[in-house]
Amino acid sequence: MTVPVIVDCDPGHDDVFALWLAAGHPALELLAVTTVGGNVPLEYTSRNARVALSVAGVADVPVAAGARGPLARELSTAEWIHGENGLGGPELPDPDRGASPVRLDDRGATDLIADTLQAASEPVAIIATGPITNVAVLLRDRPELAPRIREVVWMGGSTDRGNATPYAEFNAWVDPEALDQVVRSGVRFTMVGLNVTHRALVTPDVRARLAALGTRTAAFGDELLEFFCRTNDEVFGMPDGPLHDPVAVAVLADPDSVEVVRTRLDVELLGAETVGATSVDLGDMLGREPNAHVVVGIDVERFWDAVATAVERLA
Repeated sequence: MTVPVIVDCDPGHDDVFALWLAAGHPALELLAVTTVGGNVPLEYTSRNARVALSVAGVADVPVAAGARGPLARELSTAEWIHGENGLGGPELPDPDRGASPVRLDDRGATDLIADTLQAASEPVAIIATGPITNVAVLLRDRPELAPRIREVVWMGGSTDRGNATPYAEFNAWVDPEALDQVVRSGVRFTMVGLNVTHRALVTPDVRARLAALGTRTAAFGDELLEFFCRTNDEVFGMPDGPLHDPVAVAVLADPDSVEVVRTRLDVELLGAETVGATSVDLGDMLGREPNAHVVVGIDVERFWDAVATAVERLA
């Protein structure tokens, strides 16, 4: 039985692989894609999501643009990792043309998510791989739809240190108010943080395995990974770039590939040096009621098996 999912994303190289895993894995049914300003501004993330689906031959999934920036802050972006257009490396095709054109839906992200939730025969999971602004807006404006959300799985945060500031991971740091609202909403919430995604490294063996698939999608992905690994090496000293976002998809595609604990999660909103930090009380030091699921382990080989299987099934 497949799990129906919506992917809310800000592509970004790793978001592309998250979309491919969601579209190509046999355990998932990708119903819709929404975009948010994050790694790069919204006009680029919306175009990049469509490029990712078009390259992979996925032309039947609607894509809608959402929030341009955070609920209460100015948008901060990450061109220093992803390049000016968000998908540095390959020449990007026009997603409106070619064998599998993917056009932007006339609805905004909130309307597309709402319509998808209402039309589905069962609750739908939302996989968020960028700042979680769109989900927060939906829950704020359409709270009656919360029961239609099976769960929210979010790539972001960390049980350790950050990558945007010493304490904050990028997606959490960009819109901590949105994250706080979603965590407090009562919808089942799973955090997939840097403590786990930094183990999903794009090693030379991983790149060779994906490139050897010989598909159009795999070839495009190899060009993306060449750029992504180079910038991660330049910025973080990590030549084997961590492919963060697909790990959030793996939580639903192959639950046995990750280890999850239920614990307390709070979001820092005010600290001068710690805003955006995710306070994960793994030791129950504060005695607060658990409110989230947090991924603390991953079977890396099994994860890459899932990614390779999905990419191989695409165009």
